[in-house]
Formats: sequence, structure tokens, C-alpha cells
Amino acid sequence: MEAASCQCNRNINQCQHIASGRLHRKNSGQDRKFHCQESDNQRIKINFAQTFYCRMKAMIFAAGLGTRLKPLTDSKPKALVKIDGKPLLEHVITKLTTAGFDEIIVNVHHFAGQIIDFIKQKNFGVRLEISDERQMLLDTGGGIQKAAWFFDDDKPFLVHNVDILSDIDLQSLYKNHLETGAEATLAVSSRTTSRYLFFDPEMRMRGWINEATGEVKPTGTAINPNWRKLAFSGIHVISPSLLQKMTAEKYSIIDFYLSCVNDSYLAGFRQENARIIDVGKLQSIEEAEEFMRN
Repeated sequence: MEAASCQCNRNINQCQHIASGRLHRKNSGQDRKFHCQESDNQRIKINFAQTFYCRMKAMIFAAGLGTRLKPLTDSKPKALVKIDGKPLLEHVITKLTTAGFDEIIVNVHHFAGQIIDFIKQKNFGVRLEISDERQMLLDTGGGIQKAAWFFDDDKPFLVHNVDILSDIDLQSLYKNHLETGAEATLAVSSRTTSRYLFFDPEMRMRGWINEATGEVKPTGTAINPNWRKLAFSGIHVISPSLLQKMTAEKYSIIDFYLSCVNDSYLAGFRQENARIIDVGKLQSIEEAEEFMRN
């Protein structure tokens, strides 16, 4: 069979655009033709409309105390709570690698040693690193800032909560982020909650509201009736330019987003009919088990 080639007219095995000779794909097929772009955020397309990315990095938030999952988290971290026979961490790593993310960092705090041992014992076929927060839990914003050394390639990276299971298309989320030029793109949905993010008709983030208390952020924000209220899913893509604006040590990433919402382009990504399950609470375990079985 003729060797696959890319737009730069090189054999696919010789093309410098394919990082380390690695190509991630969910399906195989014959007579493949690959196309690459001359940019850092490379896309590779094959002729049956699948899209893959080279050298994509991701972070998994696995440091949380898991208080809503007690008593399950009295002796293990939330990341190792099993759903359909596999730890949450394994489900999320598998979802990321299937989507083409081949360099992943995991932050740890609560029962950190158990997570480190689990990662050492499993072979996921990708680079996995640890961001150690055993001395102090840094919250989501501080966690990203501590792991900033890992994101040294000047490319956007994806962040995924370990307790979120979903059918969100991570490739589409990443592609949307590249195409809009946003500094951060948050996967959102119309699920019912007490706290919502506001987005204008162009899906640009404008603010936040806690409907239980009436609190609005940024303070003094005048709510536009054309804005949509959408719930954050715990999955987002961040451009490296935003890392330069992170200066505090311990803080929420949502609070950080809201602090710069008026001078940074922060976007929302809503996948129609997406199913998103927050497994951070006991009531969701049964639903999560059913989701993974189906």
C-alpha cells in the first residue's frame, strides 16, 4: 500500500510536523491520507472526517478532599473511587488519551501516595507527571499555576476535573478554542444548578450569579436579558497567555476568570445534548455506573 503523506509532500514517517512520530487515533483504516498544518496547533485530518491533534497537553484535578463522597473517601482519594470497576482517574485518563492528549499532569494532595502508586503501576502509553500539593491544597487556580512548568510548549492545554464523566467531544472543544482565539474556553451546559456563568449571544463570558444568594460577579455587573445562564462542566482549555496573569498562590480558577472577564476573551463551548455527570457526590454514583455501562 502506498505510504500516507502530508501536505508538505513528505512520507508521514518523515514529516517533522508529526511530534515524535506519534499519531493518536481511535479507529484504523486503509488508504489513509493525512494533512498537517504549518502551525504550532497542528491538526491532522484523515479522509473519513476524523480529526487528531499532535502533542496536546492536559491537566487532571485530582487533589480534592472528596468530602461530598464520604465515607468512600475516608480511606482513599476521590480519584480512585471506582465506577464500573475502574477508578475515576483511569476513566478520565482514557478519555484524554483517546482524544489525542499524550502528555498529562495530575495534581495530588488527599491520599497522594495512593494516586502516585496507581499511576506508576498502570501503563497508559503516554507521559504522566505529578504536581505535588501535599504541603498545601492550592485550589483550582493555584493548582494550574503550580503546574505551569509543565506547559512549556506555548500551546493551549486542557484541564479536566477527575470527578466529571461526560460524552463531551474533547477534540471539538480544543478545535473551537483554536478557531475562536479565546484565552480560555469553558465547556458549559444548561443543567440545573444554583450557580451560573453568563454568556452573551457570541458565547463570550460576561459574569456569574449565585441564584441562591443573589450574589453577582464581577460586583456591580448589570445583567443583560440577552445573556444566557449556563453551568460550568469542570472541563476547559486555557491558552498560555492567561498563565502570565496568574499571580496569587491559592485561588479558584472561576474567581480568576471573573477577575479578568472584562479584559480577556473567555468563551463558552456548549455541545448539544451532552451528558455530564458530576461524580463528586454520592447521589451520582448510580447514574455514573449506568452512564459508563451504556
